[in-house]
Amino acid sequence: MSSTEPESLRRISRREFHRTSIALGAATALGSMRVLGANDRLNLGIVGCGGRGRQILKVFLAQPDVAGMAVCDVYEPFREAGTKMIGAGSVSMLDFRQLLDRKDVDVVIVATPDHWHALHTVAAVRAGKDVYVEKPLSLVVREGRIMIGEARAHNRIVAVGSQQRSGQHYQQAIQLVKEGAIGSVHHIDAGMTRNAMPGFVARELKSGLTSALDWNLWLGPAPAVPFDPFRCIYHFRWFWDYSGGQMTNWGAHHLDIARWAIGAAAPRAVAGFGGRYALKDGGETPDVQHVVYHFPGCVLTWTTRDIGRGKSAALTLYGTKGTMELERSGFKIVPEAWTGDLAEPRPSNGGEGGDAPGMVPGEVKGGNLEEAHVRNFLDCVKSRKRPNADIEEGHLSAVMCHLGNLSTKLGRSIKWDATKEQCVGDDEANRLLTKAYRAPWTLKGL
Repeated sequence: MSSTEPESLRRISRREFHRTSIALGAATALGSMRVLGANDRLNLGIVGCGGRGRQILKVFLAQPDVAGMAVCDVYEPFREAGTKMIGAGSVSMLDFRQLLDRKDVDVVIVATPDHWHALHTVAAVRAGKDVYVEKPLSLVVREGRIMIGEARAHNRIVAVGSQQRSGQHYQQAIQLVKEGAIGSVHHIDAGMTRNAMPGFVARELKSGLTSALDWNLWLGPAPAVPFDPFRCIYHFRWFWDYSGGQMTNWGAHHLDIARWAIGAAAPRAVAGFGGRYALKDGGETPDVQHVVYHFPGCVLTWTTRDIGRGKSAALTLYGTKGTMELERSGFKIVPEAWTGDLAEPRPSNGGEGGDAPGMVPGEVKGGNLEEAHVRNFLDCVKSRKRPNADIEEGHLSAVMCHLGNLSTKLGRSIKWDATKEQCVGDDEANRLLTKAYRAPWTLKGL
């Protein structure tokens, strides 16, 4: 927190989150004191070297205990880019099974489109690899539970790329909420908005399919369709066979933090509304979507809007004592004043009587998320402790996204049994919790 800020913006650090800052600072300091030797080196392979894959690969390669070994992608230019990043001695391949057969690979990054996450992760843990898999964990609910079972059965560390969980200011904010710093929280708004009008166009292979891409292997377990350059690179997110739109893109991040804040595993009921109303690019997922989640004692809303940015924070938690706006850039707390007839009169700031806020404001800046998250995963690979974004947490947050999309597509609300992981009294919805894979791809138990 900057020392140039007014005293009123700094007082909360002493009263409300002094202990949090000390605890998190001590943990960070202890982690950085660890001296790494040559025998601590972890050999890295990556499956999926597109834009996001290369972003996270760069972070891994910057760690002193990581040695890049192998690169896999079904698109030749991405393979070449990943190989160039790793440098001399690296190997590249088209088929992920060749990478997993390598005994010199210890950990694997899975940064492929969502419809591949389950197959790649399960195959990797069965091959004895620890895995860092990008969010969302799964394409459908049932995949996630199978992935957890395989990770636990093979005693593998699997972290999901929900890097906000490793951000110090996110951890600090959540601890403040849990300690009651903003009072009791019964309403949360989350969302992602932008103006993407009038739509998108293909980024690669605009002139048609070439030998640079293995289209059949890119599709994998998804239904066979003729090649479409708009479907395969980045924009796969807007097609149900491969992803879940902004809900599973950004919702997987912000709904994850919201669920963490209220300490709940799953909602009791979900109601979603929306569609692809204005973007005319051939995509399928909503460009406007609003989903309401009912948790015990709390209502959470998610808003996606690709047709007008407007004003919205990534996450706003409304407490009885204050409101917290939480984003990657930091968080801000604004006090609330009680105005109900049963509220006891409190002196105003001027001392003349009135309804003064029950707390003081505060603001904390954000910090590095990616490096902290990767570092947490690598340390857990060595300690065998569960990472900040353990596969179980990734699954529970992905379930929220899938249920929101499911309700939106069905046009009706859904009641959820978190213990059985089933929709209550809705056979049609339950059938959509799983999916059929295109032969020869299979996932046992799906």
